[in-house]
Amino acid sequence: MLRKGRAQDGAVRLLAAVFVVVCAAFVLFPFFVMISISLQTMSEVYSPSMVLVPERLQFVNYAKAMRNGNWPRYFLNSAIVTVVVTAVSLVINSMAGYVFARLRFRGSKVLFLLVLTGMMIPPQVTMIPLFSLLRGIPFAGGNNWLGQGGVGLYNTYAGLILPFLAGSFGVFLCRQFYIGFPRELDDAARMDGCGPFAAFLKIYLPLSGPVLASLGVLKFTGTWNEYTWPLIMTNTDKMKTVQLALTVFRNESEILWNQLMAATFLVSLAIYVVFTFAQKYFVAGLLSGSVKG
Repeated sequence: MLRKGRAQDGAVRLLAAVFVVVCAAFVLFPFFVMISISLQTMSEVYSPSMVLVPERLQFVNYAKAMRNGNWPRYFLNSAIVTVVVTAVSLVINSMAGYVFARLRFRGSKVLFLLVLTGMMIPPQVTMIPLFSLLRGIPFAGGNNWLGQGGVGLYNTYAGLILPFLAGSFGVFLCRQFYIGFPRELDDAARMDGCGPFAAFLKIYLPLSGPVLASLGVLKFTGTWNEYTWPLIMTNTDKMKTVQLALTVFRNESEILWNQLMAATFLVSLAIYVVFTFAQKYFVAGLLSGSVKG
């Protein structure tokens, strides 16, 4: 019976390993195709049969792609917007989540319900009102005190950054994380002379690595990959982000697929690097936010 049980356990582990390998293959295959196309000639790209392994690796496609537009500027724009949004949103979301989780005040449940309501509204619904709001900010971009006569925050870093500095999901995730700590921790902080803000800085923030890492990865990925809002909020080559810049490989006659895939791979590297270094904390943060509270 013992041998039979061990044999069954071994079979289950083998089936699980095969299942994981098959799933990983499905996930990684599009990534492999992207790299393969980036190293092909245009004749191989348009070949009647699918070419997975190029006859000769065309690394020159990467150099050509980076010369097709002002890519240092595009990467700089995306880096500035993404880093500022990620850093500031972590501060705002963590403090808001701490307030909803640890402080008791009148109307907190109603306010938190309003925050959750923001998760139910598609961002496409708010894009036009948000654009009008940022375009009509007084004394910005040549506007008068009524928000008229200029362009507001159009074609500016502020216009790209402000809509993403906070989010309902981030507040909810941080609140679920902080609510799992025992109330005795707050009592001990008060006995040591710490107010709510000091307790947040000295006690809760140092323990927030998992949730902040997971939220940071999500915020970084979402901001770096954002396409629609930069498309609405900018119209100059100087303010293009990397996602908008990928359109430079399409001309009137054809799409330069090999250069497009080369640029797409380089643009995606930032996300792969961030997730690789933060994946342990990313998983831990999501699990802690889902089981506490």
